Amino acid sequence: MNIELKKFGTTLVSRPAGKEAWLAFQPVLKGVSPEEKITVDFDGVVVLTPSWADEFLTPLRNSFKEKVVLINTNNPSVKETFSILDKG
Repeated sequence: MNIELKKFGTTLVSRPAGKEAWLAFQPVLKGVSPEEKITVDFDGVVVLTPSWADEFLTPLRNSFKEKVVLINTNNPSVKETFSILDKG
């Protein structure tokens, strides 16, 4: 499964928006097979805040653990967000 985050917008900010995206994506995640990887694609994302990422990516990683693969993470905003979340 490939999750293109730009479908949620190019500026991913705020805890409520991240929570809304996570809840809206739940029906899709129910169809993930046990052997399927989940690729999260950051291509096209201009801004990613720690609050949005914490509401969407943290529960995704908690639910699917090593099945989650992150790609196109070279954007400075994305890198800094990961740095902040990793410290927490």
